[in-house]
Amino acid sequence: MDGNPTWLYQLSKKGKLCIPAMNVNDSVTKQKFDNLYCCKESIVDGLKRTTDVMFGGKQVVVCGYGEVGKGSCAALKALGAIVYVTEVDPICALQACMDGFRVITLTEIIRQVDMVITCTGNRNIVGREHFDKMKSGCIVCNMGHSNTEIDLVNVLRTTELKWQRVRPHVDHIVWPDGKRVILLAEGRLLNLSCSTVPSFVLSITATTQALALIELYNAPDGRYKQDIYLLPKKMDEYVASLHLPTFDAHLTELTDDQAKYLGISKYGPFKPNYYR
Repeated sequence: MDGNPTWLYQLSKKGKLCIPAMNVNDSVTKQKFDNLYCCKESIVDGLKRTTDVMFGGKQVVVCGYGEVGKGSCAALKALGAIVYVTEVDPICALQACMDGFRVITLTEIIRQVDMVITCTGNRNIVGREHFDKMKSGCIVCNMGHSNTEIDLVNVLRTTELKWQRVRPHVDHIVWPDGKRVILLAEGRLLNLSCSTVPSFVLSITATTQALALIELYNAPDGRYKQDIYLLPKKMDEYVASLHLPTFDAHLTELTDDQAKYLGISKYGPFKPNYYR
C-alpha cells in the first residue's frame, strides 16, 4: 500500500490482517523520489499557486525532518527562506542540524514565523494554542500523510473565529481583533490539492506499486503470510533502472573480483533489505 502504513501495522499487531500486504510507501524508490524529490518541487508550486508568496527572507518552520521534510526544507532554503525544523527523533534532528537548520520546538518559534508546514504523518501537530500565538498573515499548510496534522476541530468549534473563503483551497481564519491566519487546502495535502505532481515521479511510484502487485500475485504459496512486507530490494532497484534511460545514464558494472569482495551479486541487489 502507498500512503501512511501505520494503521496496517496496527492491524497486523492485533492479528486482524486477513491477507498479505506490501508496504510500498516505505520502499526506497517511494521514499527517495516521491517523498523527497517530488515534495521538493511541489511544495513551492503549491504555495505559489495559492498565495503568490515570496520566499526570500521569510521565516518558516517545517514540522518533521523525514523525507518529505528534507525535500521541503531544501526547496525553501534554496529560495532564501530562513528555515526552522521541529523533530522528535534525535537522528532526524541531528541530520537537520548538519544540513544547516535550527532545530527548535513549535512553541518557541510560533510567534515569529511567516509559514508553518507540517510534514510528520502524525496528528494534532498544530493546535488551537499555536493558532492563537501566530502573527497575522501566517500561512499554515500540510505536506504530511493525512489531514490530521492540523487540529482544525478545536478551531472550528470556537464561535469567536470567522472563516472567509478567499479562493479555492485558501481560507482566512479571522480573530476578533482582526488577526488573520491563512489556511491552505483546509489542512489536506498541499501538493495533492494545490499543485501538480510531476509525471516522472508518478511513473516511479506507479511502477513500484505494479511490481508489488505482480510479486504478491506470482509468489508461490507460503512465501507471504498474513503479514506486511517491503518490496524486495531487487525490484526496488529494477524500478530505478527502468527510469535511468530518461537521463541517458550508464551504469558501471562490477567486476567478478569486486562483487566477490563486497559479497554480492554483480547484478544486484546492491543494498541489504533493511536499507532505506
